[in-house]
Amino acid sequence: MLKINKQDALNYHSQEPAGKLEVVPTKPMSTQLDLALAYSPGVAEPCKAIAENPDDVYKYTAKGNLVAVITNGTAVLGLGNIGPAASKPVMEGKGVLFKKFAGIDCFDIEIDAEDPDEFIRIVKALEPTFGGINLEDIKAPECFRIETELREKMNIPLMHDDQHGTAIITSAALLNALEVVGKKIDEIKVVVSGAGAAAVSCLRLYLALGLKKENVVVFDKDGLIHERRTNLAPLQMQFATTRAINNLDEAMEGADVFLGLSAANVLPAGLLLRMAANPIVFALANPDPEISYQLAMATRDDIIMATGRSDHPNQVNNVLGFPYIFRGALDVRATEINEAMKLAAVHALAELSKEPVPEIVNKAYGDNTLSFGPTYLIPKPLDPRLITTISPAVARAAMESGVARLPITDWTAYEDQLRARLGVNQKLMNRITSAARANPKRVVFAEADNYKILKAAQILRDEGICTPILLGPQETIEIIARANSLDLEGCEIINILKQDEKRSEYAAILYEKRQRRGMTLYEGRRLMRERNYYAAMMVETGEADACITGLTKDYGKSIIPSLQVIGTEDGVRRVASMYIIQHKKGPYFFADTTVNINPTAEEMVEIIGLTARAVRFFDTEPRMAVVSYSNFGSNAGPLPEKTRRATELAKQRFPDLLIDGEMQANVALSPQLLQEHYGFSPLAEKGANTLIFPNVESGNIAYKVLQEIGGAEAIGPVLMGMRKPVHILQLGATVRDIVNMAAIAVVDAQMGSKAL
Repeated sequence: MLKINKQDALNYHSQEPAGKLEVVPTKPMSTQLDLALAYSPGVAEPCKAIAENPDDVYKYTAKGNLVAVITNGTAVLGLGNIGPAASKPVMEGKGVLFKKFAGIDCFDIEIDAEDPDEFIRIVKALEPTFGGINLEDIKAPECFRIETELREKMNIPLMHDDQHGTAIITSAALLNALEVVGKKIDEIKVVVSGAGAAAVSCLRLYLALGLKKENVVVFDKDGLIHERRTNLAPLQMQFATTRAINNLDEAMEGADVFLGLSAANVLPAGLLLRMAANPIVFALANPDPEISYQLAMATRDDIIMATGRSDHPNQVNNVLGFPYIFRGALDVRATEINEAMKLAAVHALAELSKEPVPEIVNKAYGDNTLSFGPTYLIPKPLDPRLITTISPAVARAAMESGVARLPITDWTAYEDQLRARLGVNQKLMNRITSAARANPKRVVFAEADNYKILKAAQILRDEGICTPILLGPQETIEIIARANSLDLEGCEIINILKQDEKRSEYAAILYEKRQRRGMTLYEGRRLMRERNYYAAMMVETGEADACITGLTKDYGKSIIPSLQVIGTEDGVRRVASMYIIQHKKGPYFFADTTVNINPTAEEMVEIIGLTARAVRFFDTEPRMAVVSYSNFGSNAGPLPEKTRRATELAKQRFPDLLIDGEMQANVALSPQLLQEHYGFSPLAEKGANTLIFPNVESGNIAYKVLQEIGGAEAIGPVLMGMRKPVHILQLGATVRDIVNMAAIAVVDAQMGSKAL
């Protein structure tokens, strides 16, 4: 599990703007006419239309894509009854996940009401505002009644995710685990630790899948749930046993499945030995399970296990379910989320696990062995297929069960809409970071006497992305660390001025490389007192796997040492750089933005080849436009002629590459403009996702404008064509920039052969 620094968490939430959500207008607001249409008097027209036809609220407002995440803060995961105000960061976080994974907008609502009747009245009154309601972190047994009554009274999809989210994910995992071990659900014996909302909902869904109620034994903090208990809700009491069992030890004898939704370390290892052959253990208490994964696996070699943790196989994570379930429900305007829809999600998840795992997922988790079996019962949270698998299944079930008000007729078009809602960019850096974490490498930072570098190093170490090597005076680094409460344990600090022997060794290597290019041994020794040269030599000699520099120096001065020490990849005559532009429409790639000042047409072809390979490194097929101020000869001049020539040469050299030019940037990015005016272009169907600029001025200006006023995040510059992984930061890069670049460098180093 990731190590979270308290101050980092507080800073993350408090930096301006505070919190994690904001409201962004979706229509133009720049003119008097815009304002008149948005409010008075123009707003009267949709109001009158909705008054005449209430369903038009979905046509003229955001209701159809708006979910409320609602709580009273009485059962916040791991924190208990902390109240509505203290639960707000959690609800905002849930809203962010809805947006990130399913493109659903959210308002979080924290209600100061523990009385179920009052809570129900308030939530029911919110129905005109929202397309769906996600109830969250409400304590049992009140949560059962609250959800039941609201489902009866409301005509929009509603789900208490603490109950049903976990139930859906574990049901899929259970079905697949039983298939792996060759057991039938109607024959297995199940022991449950915990009788809260999640546990009860899990059992109810298992019953729907075929589990026999008489084969279930449930324990809560007060012991066995049996028919003489009087302190439990009816939903809990339906699982009261009449069997002559007194304790967990007796219950585990011959059990096929243990389901834990209770507390850490309540399951002794010895009890696993009492279970039947090929036992299934779902220990889902967070952050520490009912029995540790390592202990369970060491106790029995035939066990199949799932936990709630991301650092073990079979993570039961509700994000596999709720975003996509609500997406499907909203898209058919379902009046509820019923059992048929939940079961559809279960079976969709279970079946997806049996399909071949895409390379994009293998790379994200650094694991090429992912395939259906004991350690892969359910898909990974970053699997891009989840939205196009679960949401259509839920939508179909809503239609078939009669609760859909807007049936889908074109399922292919619907899947295209689902993909378009997110764009690949939402998960691009997630996949890169996950892949880096799966096999971290040694990254040397040449400018470690800087707060940003040290803060990034702490984050990188805490997240397990890389092993940072910090070059700089140890005393200075320690002073900066103490002043900013940074923990650098596990980071190697090297003061290169105290490494006389190593500097002499490196100088000799540099002299041998450069002696026929004017380099003397004396000059080599002098240069090895510079951290950029020393860092590059660490990578060259294999004492580091990648290098990050450039934070405090001009780009050109920062790149020269690496070019002299490491050099370009075989067959590459010049390096180039690329920025990843993360935008809500998807990721875009800009090259060259920092290295080649004014390349010739022939040199641009090299840049095009390097960029195409780099874009594929980020799991995206390049659609390239060579941009200028002219569209296919509409304007004359040296620049359009150069870009036209570069396009022609690139088509000859890379016949399988989707590329066109010369064209203006707005035309390249707009399928509508291309189809309307230039339908002959191979880019007309989807537009370009990769722009090749004719000189560094245009590329540099373009990404910086987008970064500052275009609502986009720029990641880079990614250096392409080096023989080993080296990346040069832009002057003044942020801590986030440094972390992103380090993750990219690690994955680049993992590839073995050059990928960037």
